Amino acid sequence: MRITIAQLNPVVGDLSGNLDRIEHLLAREAAGSDLLVLPELYLTGYPPFGLLDKAWFRQQISAAQERLRYLSARYRKTAILVGAPTPRADGAGKGWYNSALLYVGGELLWTQNKATLPAYDPFNEAAYFQPGQPAPVVTFNGKRLGVVIGEDLWTMASATRAELEPSPLLTELAAQTGLIINLAAYPFYYGWEEKLYRFGAACAQRFGIPFLFVNQVGANEETIFSGQSLLFNGDGTAHYVAPAFQETVAVVDLEAETFSGAMSASPSLPSARRMIYDALVLGIRDYARKTGFTKTVIGLSGGIDSAVVCCLAAEALGPQNVLAVTMPSPYSSVGSVEDSRVLAGNLGIDFQVIPITSFFQSFLTGLRPYIGHPNGPHDTTEENLQARIRANILLALSNKYGYLVLSAGNKSELMVGYSTLNGVDLCGGLAVLADVPKTMVYELAKEVNREREVIPEAIMTKPPSAELRPDQLDQDTLPPYPILDRILALYLDENWTPAEIKAAGFAAETVDWVIKAVHRSEYKRRQMAPGLRVTTNPLGPKRRLPIAGKFEF
Repeated sequence: MRITIAQLNPVVGDLSGNLDRIEHLLAREAAGSDLLVLPELYLTGYPPFGLLDKAWFRQQISAAQERLRYLSARYRKTAILVGAPTPRADGAGKGWYNSALLYVGGELLWTQNKATLPAYDPFNEAAYFQPGQPAPVVTFNGKRLGVVIGEDLWTMASATRAELEPSPLLTELAAQTGLIINLAAYPFYYGWEEKLYRFGAACAQRFGIPFLFVNQVGANEETIFSGQSLLFNGDGTAHYVAPAFQETVAVVDLEAETFSGAMSASPSLPSARRMIYDALVLGIRDYARKTGFTKTVIGLSGGIDSAVVCCLAAEALGPQNVLAVTMPSPYSSVGSVEDSRVLAGNLGIDFQVIPITSFFQSFLTGLRPYIGHPNGPHDTTEENLQARIRANILLALSNKYGYLVLSAGNKSELMVGYSTLNGVDLCGGLAVLADVPKTMVYELAKEVNREREVIPEAIMTKPPSAELRPDQLDQDTLPPYPILDRILALYLDENWTPAEIKAAGFAAETVDWVIKAVHRSEYKRRQMAPGLRVTTNPLGPKRRLPIAGKFEF
C-alpha cells in the first residue's frame, strides 16, 4: 500500500484554503497513492474552539465535507483519511465529535470518533466535543486498518508519566489490524518527541505491526506543533521520520519499504536550545501570518531578552520586516544603545533611536502636583513611567504603520512580577519569551552565536538590568537567575511544597519570597499578550492562580 503522509499547517477556520491544499495534493504529490492521510481536525485547523458554537460555521463544515466527497470522487484512485468535526445526528450533548473520516471513491466509507477528550489547557476538547465510541476496524485495499485519534493511543493518566502506555483501545485494535494510524495534533514541548518515538517503536515491536503517526505542524496562537510525523515497521525500526517545524509531504510504500520526499530515518534530535529556538521562530512566523501582519517592531533595550527576540523575529519574518527601537532614558548606559546598534547591523534589521528623556520629564512636570517634585526622590512610580512611555511609543508605531509589537519579557521575570503592568515587557500582540526561563534565554543566545557573533559579547556578559534608576541590577531585587529558575521549576513544574524546596538546600527566605511573588503577580500575567508555549507548564489557564484570595503555603 502506498500512503501519502501529509504533515501540513492548516489555518484555523479557513476550510476553503485547507481543502485547496488537499486538492493540490491529490492532483500532484498524492497522485498514484492508495491513501492520503492528514492530521487530526485538519479540515478546520486545530483547535477551532468557539467557532464550533456558531451556526454559520456548522454550515461551512457541512459544505466542506461535501467538497471532500466530490474530491474523493474526482481523484477516486486515492482515498482520503482526514480529521474533521462531525455533528451528532441528534444534536445532543456538545453536538460535535472529533472524528476521522475515510472517503473512498466519492463516498464516506467509515468514521471513527475520538473517545478520550483532553479536558486540560490549552485545548479543553471536552468543552466542545462529545466522547465517541470506538469503531470497528475498517478494511481498505485488502488491509485492516485501525485508526486512533490523538490521546486515544494511551490512558490520560499515563501521558503524565515518564513513558507512555498503550490504551485498552489501542491494544484491542492492534490485535485486529495490520496497520495502526494515529491522526494527531500534539503540541510541542521539548522532550515530548523522544517520548512519542519510544512509545511508537515499542508498540510496533510489541504488536508486530506498522505504526503511523501523522502530526500537525505549525502554530496557532500560543500553541506550537512540531510535526515530526513517524512511521515504524513491525519490528519497531523507524521507516520514516518527518522533519520538525516544517510542512512535509512524503509517499511511503509499506510493502516495498520505500519512500519519497524529505525525510530522516534517524531518531536523533537537535539540542534543547535548537528545538526551542526553531519552535519560537515558527510561533512568530505563524502568529504574524495567520493574523495578517507582515512586519514587527521590538523595543531593543541592549539586554539579552530583546536581543534574542530580535534574532528570532529576523529569522521568522526576514530582516527587512523587523524594526528595532532603542528608547534611552536618563538612566540608560551608552553601551546599551551602541550594543543595540551593533546587533541591528549584524542582523540587517531597521534600527531607530527614540530618546524618552523629554517625554519622561513632561510626565514628571505634569504630575508634580500629584506625585511630588520632579527632582525629588524617585521610587517604582517613576521607574514604571519609563516602561509605560516605551510601551506607548511601540504601540504608536504599531498603529501608524501596522507593526506587530513583540514583547520580550521572559518567564522568570513574569512569574515573579518583575515587570511593569502596561509596560514595555508586557505590551504588544505576542509575548515571545513568556514560557522561556531566563537561563534558557542565554542558551538561545548561544545558539544564535553558534557560527558567528550576532549578539555582541557585551550583551551576553553584562549583568541584567532594567536601567530604570542609577546603577540598577536585576539581582538587587531577584535571586540569581539559576536559583530563581530552579525554585520556579520545582514549585510550578514538579509541584514541590515550599518545605520540600527548602529541604533541598535553598535558603528559606529566598523560597518564601519567590513563592509569594508568584502568587501576588497573577494579576499582571492575566493581562499580558498571548505567550508562545514551549514547556510542559506554560503561563495561562493551565496554571492559573487566584487573583483575589487568601491562603497560606
